[in-house]
Amino acid sequence: MTVLLEVEDLDVHFGRPGAPGTVKAVDSVAFTVEKGKTLGLVGESGCGKSTTGYAILQLVRATSGRVLFDGADLCQMNMRELRLMRRKLQIIFQDAHASLNPRLPIGDLVGEALDIHGLCRGRARAARVRELLDMVGLSGHLFERYPHELSGGQAQRVAICRALAVEPELIICDEPVSALDVSIQAQIVNLLQDLQERLGLTYIFISHDLSVMRHISDQVAVMYLGKIVEMAGKEEIYAAPAHPYTRSLMSAVPVPDPDVEAQRQRIILKGDLPNPANPPSGCRFRTRCPAAIEECAAVDPPQYPLAHGHWAKCIRLKEG
Repeated sequence: MTVLLEVEDLDVHFGRPGAPGTVKAVDSVAFTVEKGKTLGLVGESGCGKSTTGYAILQLVRATSGRVLFDGADLCQMNMRELRLMRRKLQIIFQDAHASLNPRLPIGDLVGEALDIHGLCRGRARAARVRELLDMVGLSGHLFERYPHELSGGQAQRVAICRALAVEPELIICDEPVSALDVSIQAQIVNLLQDLQERLGLTYIFISHDLSVMRHISDQVAVMYLGKIVEMAGKEEIYAAPAHPYTRSLMSAVPVPDPDVEAQRQRIILKGDLPNPANPPSGCRFRTRCPAAIEECAAVDPPQYPLAHGHWAKCIRLKEG
C-alpha cells in the first residue's frame, strides 16, 4: 500500500522553549497512514489528540518534527504554499454548529470552499453544492436554510459536505460524533465509511470512544499525555492490548452480553491526569499505572515490538 502521510518526531510545545511551565502537548509523535485507510487516535481528554491533528494541518505550527504529505513536508511550507495544499487536507470539527458560520445559508457555507479555490461559479456552483448535499444524505431544500435551523446530525453532515467540496485526499475527523445521540453517531460513522469507499478517502479519526474506533479504524494509536504509548491494527489491539493504559481503556468498553459483562474485571485508574507542564519522570503513565515498578520512574520506555505492526512503550514488556 502507498503511504500518504508520514509524521516524524512531531513536537508541539506551548510556552518558551526550555522555560519552566512549557506544555509538551505533543511529544515525539510518529506514525504513518496508508492511502485509503483510517488511523484511529484514541485517549482521554487532554492527551494531545486534537493538537496532533491541528499540527498535521498546520493550524497549529509544530515546534519540531516533520509532517510528510505525499512526500512534501508541510512544516516547511509558507502560508501561500499551505493554502494550495489544503485542497488535499480537510478537517471535520467536533462541534458542527460552532464550526459553521451562523450568518451564511447552507448553500454558501458549502459553496464558499468552491469560491476560495476557484473550482466553479454560477449555476455550476449551485449544481455542485446540491450534488454534495445529496452525497451526504441531505435534500436540496436545505440550500437556503441557516445552521441554527438544523439538527445536530444535519449540521455534522453539512460539515462533512463542506470538507468534501474541494475533493480532499486526507480528512482529519476530530471527534465528529461525540456530541451526537448514539443512533445518529452510527449514521455518521456509516456515512464516513461509505464516502471513504466511494471516494478513496484517507482518515485520521480522533476519538475517546473505543467502540466507535473499533468500527471505523484500520489501525489504532493510543495516546497518553502527549505520547503514543501503543499502536496496532484494530483486531490486534482489541484482542491483545499490551500497555497497561490501553488495557484500562479496553476494560471500560461495555460488552452487550450481561453474562460476559458480569465476569469482566474493570481496571480503575487512580489519581488524575498529571500536569502536562510538569509531567512525571520516566514513563508518564507510572503515577496511575497498577503495574508500575521502581524502574518506571527512571526509564522513558522505548518501543517494544510485539507482532507485525504492533508495538507498545512499557518496560514490563521486556520481561516477557
